[in-house]
Amino acid sequence: MSVPSTEIESHAKSIKVAIVGAGSVGVTTAYALLLSHLAAEIVLIDIDKNRALGEVMDLSHAAHFAHAKVTVGEYEDCAGATAVIITAGVNQKPGQTRMDLVKTNYGLFEQIVPQIAKHAPNTILIVATNPCDVLTKAAYELSGFPVQRVIGSGTAMDTTRFRHELGKHYGVNPRNVHAVIVGEHGDSQLPVWSLASIAGMRLEDYCKQKGIIYDEEDMDALSKRTREAAYEIIHRKGKTNYGVASVLVSILEPIITNADQLVTVSRVGDYAGVEGVALSMPCKLNSKGAHQDVELLLNEKEKEALRRSATSIKECFDTVAKKE
Repeated sequence: MSVPSTEIESHAKSIKVAIVGAGSVGVTTAYALLLSHLAAEIVLIDIDKNRALGEVMDLSHAAHFAHAKVTVGEYEDCAGATAVIITAGVNQKPGQTRMDLVKTNYGLFEQIVPQIAKHAPNTILIVATNPCDVLTKAAYELSGFPVQRVIGSGTAMDTTRFRHELGKHYGVNPRNVHAVIVGEHGDSQLPVWSLASIAGMRLEDYCKQKGIIYDEEDMDALSKRTREAAYEIIHRKGKTNYGVASVLVSILEPIITNADQLVTVSRVGDYAGVEGVALSMPCKLNSKGAHQDVELLLNEKEKEALRRSATSIKECFDTVAKKE
């Protein structure tokens, strides 16, 4: 549940958020954040300062209605930021997987993250650049921050898409669907069918009570649409930006308002026997970062799928980081 707007605005008076990357995701996030009234100051940082200035000029006209300050900045302007969102990087192109981007974007993080850590040692890092899980681990190592203060947007977007698909299939509002995608924000992501529920009932029980058939083929197709949604959007329009921007703001909100809200985000930890890997699980978000208080109750099939997902992410990271 969202925090009441008056409470959000009271928190916003002292909040600065920096966004590194003035591409489509970064700028759309800045716009969504501006309209959310969550921050008093938004700083946009990009290597292309002329473009960033043009975006800020445009955003400032919207800021007139939102009462927030939007500026172009340098890394030193991250100082005092509650959160720094990293969206900078090479975008995914049609036919590419998120993992195809790893070498270029890892190299970029080696330049960006130490600068942020130097000027904003107490901030919370939020990573949106793909491959999100590999780069969340990279940001954790490059920053030296405590694990709870480095958060990847992870499968928050996939979970939103999953609930949307389930809601559409069963004819209910997605907000009334309780279901999560865990693991990689990518091809090895895992829908947790064993815990998915509507109106407090597992899906099979819900179907029995409603007098409809629980069709596993329909569920598989629905899962596939969720997993391939970004590919489909990129194929049609060349990028994704609106959905991920709204998800980034939804991650920021409980951090800014100290809401203890559960969100499926990526964080470094040990999962399914794989140590030191970043992947998504439901985490409690508050002003101190992302916390995993309770291990998700998975069945044996899901545990094995999670192990495969974790292994895939770890192997990718170890390759790019040149670790044995």
